[in-house]
Amino acid sequence: MSDSQTFSSLNINSLQESVLQKVCDLLDQTSDKGWRRLAGVVSSHSRFRLSSLELHQCSIKVMVSEGSPTRSLLRLMGERGCTTKDLTEFLQSIGQSDALELLKPPGIKVIVQPESLAVLSGQMAKLTCVGSGHPAVTYQWFKMKKEVPNGSSGELVFNPVHVHDAGFYTCRVNDGNSFDFSEWVQMEVYDCSLKCHGLPRLPDYKVQICYQPKSQRLTAGDCLVLECAAVGKPLPRYQWYLNGTVLRDATKNLYTVSSVSAEHQGLYHCRVTNGNELEVSGEAEIVVMATDKVALLIGNMSYRNHPQLKAPMVDVYELTNLLRQLEFKVVSLLDLTETEMRNAVNEFLLLLDKGVYALFYYAGHGYENYGNSFMVPIDAPKPYRSSNCLCVQSILKLMQEKETGLNVFLLDMCRKRNQYDDTVLIPESLKVTANIVFGYATCQGAEAFEIQHSDLANGIFMKFLKKRLLEDKKITTLLDQVGEDMGRCQLTKGMQALEIRSSLSAKRALTDPIQQTACSPESLARNLQWAKAHELPTSTCIEFVCGVKIKLGFAAEFSNVMIIYTRIIEKPPEIFNASASLRIPVMKDQEATNKGENLTFTVCLSYMYQGIEELLDEMREINIGKPLIAKLDIHSGLKRNFCVQTCHSPHSPCHSPELGSGAVEASPICTTSQYSQPNLSVYHSNLRTAAMNLEAIKPDVMSEFLTRSSRSRYFSKPVSTLKVPEETTEENFFTQ
Repeated sequence: MSDSQTFSSLNINSLQESVLQKVCDLLDQTSDKGWRRLAGVVSSHSRFRLSSLELHQCSIKVMVSEGSPTRSLLRLMGERGCTTKDLTEFLQSIGQSDALELLKPPGIKVIVQPESLAVLSGQMAKLTCVGSGHPAVTYQWFKMKKEVPNGSSGELVFNPVHVHDAGFYTCRVNDGNSFDFSEWVQMEVYDCSLKCHGLPRLPDYKVQICYQPKSQRLTAGDCLVLECAAVGKPLPRYQWYLNGTVLRDATKNLYTVSSVSAEHQGLYHCRVTNGNELEVSGEAEIVVMATDKVALLIGNMSYRNHPQLKAPMVDVYELTNLLRQLEFKVVSLLDLTETEMRNAVNEFLLLLDKGVYALFYYAGHGYENYGNSFMVPIDAPKPYRSSNCLCVQSILKLMQEKETGLNVFLLDMCRKRNQYDDTVLIPESLKVTANIVFGYATCQGAEAFEIQHSDLANGIFMKFLKKRLLEDKKITTLLDQVGEDMGRCQLTKGMQALEIRSSLSAKRALTDPIQQTACSPESLARNLQWAKAHELPTSTCIEFVCGVKIKLGFAAEFSNVMIIYTRIIEKPPEIFNASASLRIPVMKDQEATNKGENLTFTVCLSYMYQGIEELLDEMREINIGKPLIAKLDIHSGLKRNFCVQTCHSPHSPCHSPELGSGAVEASPICTTSQYSQPNLSVYHSNLRTAAMNLEAIKPDVMSEFLTRSSRSRYFSKPVSTLKVPEETTEENFFTQ
């Protein structure tokens, strides 16, 4: 018998007191649907007929506190065998619908709910539902809105279960009078043939991770998808972690990031539980790789109005070679004017893009005021102002706009405060990108030094940096060790110490590999721009009237320094003592220099015929266009003033160091950017040697010279006896 049938045959005196009380409250009210109307209907049936005395006894109950005529009537009816079904018929006859609602039989209920679960394909899976009134209840399972074929029992069995069986299920129970639905449950089915290994074929419903998250190497902007899959009953719940920290809203088996950046790099793992058991996945390392690596190196030596330096050329040369080994695209420039520096930075910014590692190195005169670092161009006036210089923090702001993956600044310059410039600059706020590293060659308020040895020089910073730059370490760790090495240098103890400022959160190194998206427009544009700045003229042969043939070759030590080789490859037998040289026009007028004309030079051939002592000359003018960085026209008019862009207060004058006389010429025919044609230094070699042969220099020299200025000035006394260095141009010998 069903619950509904049992309820209908129940004697009304056996009804719950709360139900009876509500029925009595309704019928005790004076109305045409009250207890007297019910008594009249009941008395018409011989089984339940009531006497006049019984009706009177019911009516006087209103005079008793909390008395109820209806309750007395129902008690008399129950004593005569009145059932719930009988009472329902009587109430229907008098139209008492409110009381009928109270006497409805209890609807069928689901007393055992199915549970969500996760299983492997090929296993057996079972969903169970039990309704009250079983076994008279009928069942029907649904997957979403569709009936499940053969799903007409309390147990829905899948043997074996398939991936397409995954989904949401519910069960409808019905007893003919009422129905009820179970809660929705989810069944997840994982393809064990693709993902899972070493798990049992039969389900025991313990939590087991069947698919571990995988380590990945991505580029900035890529989509990150981490997956962890577990089987068990109830359905496993997930929580993802990054470097041991809970990730918010990461509670599904899939964790996704639509566009990764440096902050998403690290170790991920997932904790899985079903309320009874806990499983922890293995760790997956996510590395956000560089989409490219680009470096701009600037070394200023040949200052027009300030002491000249030696180290920047060597430092830039050595750093260029090291960075190229690390797959950096390197633009290395020597002796730039203010306009050239600003425009070079503009061209550098064109090489940057989302995820690119950017490295900026500067060696030369500089100073620092109120946390802002300024680089001094070679044409800075005396005294120079901050408006004549480049503000490093302004360059960083522009680099951040490119969404670079890493920004490294290596500044080998003085950081002494300009006491004559009391203007407090208020630059725009930098973004919080957690990818900025500053490596200062010296502390705030201190000077930087360079080592003199024969005709070559190194800055103290570069002397130690070059020994570690190729190490596969986080850039901040590498710089820390460079600082430790510098701290052991007796020459600069107490005078120069490396300072590091960093917001770098991810483990990023200069050795990180490049993962370049194939033929992306950004990559093609960077490669084209970089190649444009390093394109050399094609080697060519020149034939003179006398029959001598000379081959011209071109090489570049820096992006704005070109070496021209001349070699006599063919000579008539009657000619001897032939030699070739170059004649390059020297332009004293800076305006003529900046016209952007092609580079032209004259090849001079001197020779003698046998038996004739007269020296003869022939000349050929050669036009090689705009080689190397000259193609970018960085010598042209001002393109963008970085300081003006970010500094809202007028610039104040500053004190510039006194002019020294220690200038060094790398070649007697070297033409620097202040005299030569567009922004290019040209060296001539007759192929006996290149402009520099640094490979022949031993890395550890026994004796060195120490100098210092705004980047370095010269000492006149030994370091050990000198408290306040004096400014001079003498070179003194020190032993490290």
